[in-house]
Amino acid sequence: MGGQTRRLLHLSLLVAGGTALHVFEGLLPALGALPGAKLGLANLVTLLALALYGPGATWWVVGLRVLLGSLLGGTLLTTTFFLSLAGAVGSTLVMMLAFRLGRRVLSIMGVSVLGAVAHNVSQLLLAALLIQHLGIFFYLPYLLLFALPTGCFIGITAGYVLRLFPPAASSYRWKKDPLRGVVPKAWNM
Repeated sequence: MGGQTRRLLHLSLLVAGGTALHVFEGLLPALGALPGAKLGLANLVTLLALALYGPGATWWVVGLRVLLGSLLGGTLLTTTFFLSLAGAVGSTLVMMLAFRLGRRVLSIMGVSVLGAVAHNVSQLLLAALLIQHLGIFFYLPYLLLFALPTGCFIGITAGYVLRLFPPAASSYRWKKDPLRGVVPKAWNM
């Protein structure tokens, strides 16, 4: 299997996994008494795509995951879809910046927590725009009570998953390997 084919296969598996987690999480009951508070399981796939394949591929994984997850969950082009899209875009953007700028000081868990916080803030910004009232931000401290532990959980889980893959989480640059095709530079196999 060529390097590009292998890369496409891996990214497709990330999109499929993210879509499955997106749909699965939509079927779970709400956490506590706060509507909208979720584990953010699909964010795990975003974090893995970012660590393993870099920003360009991550945007494809996130976009396809939100589109397919919403299509399968029956929420395509509804308010839920746009809130999900806003949260995904906001968290991905912040995680990319944190991953790039804070690589030396932030762990994968720190990047994940920032992504969880950005997800909630992005969704509240869109909700405030939709209802044309900033009062919805009273909800933010309560959402952050869930975002911090769930961000830690997703970050810890991503750390464990990345240990199963040979490259370090800090490298997503590619090199040509004569036997394996195109692989991340950190892979020493």
